[in-house]
Amino acid sequence: MARWLVKEEPTHYSYADLERDGKTDWSGVHNALALRHLKSMRPRDEVFYYHSGTERAVAGVAAVASTPTPDPEDDRGSWTVQIRPVRPLRAPVSLATLKADPKLASFDLVRIGRLSVMPVTEPQWSRILSYEPAAGAAQSTSAARRPIRRSATARKRGST
Repeated sequence: MARWLVKEEPTHYSYADLERDGKTDWSGVHNALALRHLKSMRPRDEVFYYHSGTERAVAGVAAVASTPTPDPEDDRGSWTVQIRPVRPLRAPVSLATLKADPKLASFDLVRIGRLSVMPVTEPQWSRILSYEPAAGAAQSTSAARRPIRRSATARKRGST
């Protein structure tokens, strides 16, 4: 099973919209690398649903529900895959938090910000989930969203 991250403007189609609809076709990808990633998705792969734009945070977990197929509504050669919601995160994990973590410095979301579909390694997946507050914990505590403090050397190394 592979893991992925997909990005969408929450004002266009939020994780709450995905939960309401129960599934959606993920389409409209035209970047060659993102399209290659989308075509590699398989049923039951796990997906982080990332809200781009002003929110910039991982909002939920979804799952791939179909094999990728050519998008019949796109004459530019795009593909589509169906995803379904699994669960929202108890608190969104912000891009600022991810960028502040030296263990995520090689993560494509940090390195290639415009990529709309990207792989997530097992260590990256676990690390991102580690920022989610424990079940039953207060979601609004600053500790749940506070990025890790690092030395000046680590900040410099993590920012490249």
